[in-house]
Amino acid sequence: MMHSLRRYRLAWAVALCLLLALAWAALAPPYAASRDLLFEIPKGTWERRMAGDQVEILPSVVQLTLGVQDVLLLRNSDTVPQQFGPVLIMPGQDFRLPFEQVSENQFACTAHSSGQMTVSVVAFPDPGLGRLKWRLAALGELFKGHSWKN
Repeated sequence: MMHSLRRYRLAWAVALCLLLALAWAALAPPYAASRDLLFEIPKGTWERRMAGDQVEILPSVVQLTLGVQDVLLLRNSDTVPQQFGPVLIMPGQDFRLPFEQVSENQFACTAHSSGQMTVSVVAFPDPGLGRLKWRLAALGELFKGHSWKN
């Protein structure tokens, strides 16, 4: 019996580390360095669009979390104004839009290839399974657009 425990010590250690990581992800409070979630419209976006390039700068759905990152910050680094909802964002200008309740919001957006953008505001995740799912979804979004090719 003792021999088999020693034999699988590494497997037990890995399993314990995984269990501790899942417990932390489910219980630790969410944290963000800033409540702003920044999206920048880079210089040359309008020119590339006019040349026929399907420029994807902004995601079709932006997800914000109340109490963690609940302010959408759009920065227009392009040389032409950009429309976001009823607001005209001039070149070099930032636009901050805070959200205070759970909601699903549609905005007209000239910086988006479809001309529309959805801002989904979700509730602060409760400890436990809800927080674990929230963290896993955030991790999935982080790797979603990442290319693993060198």
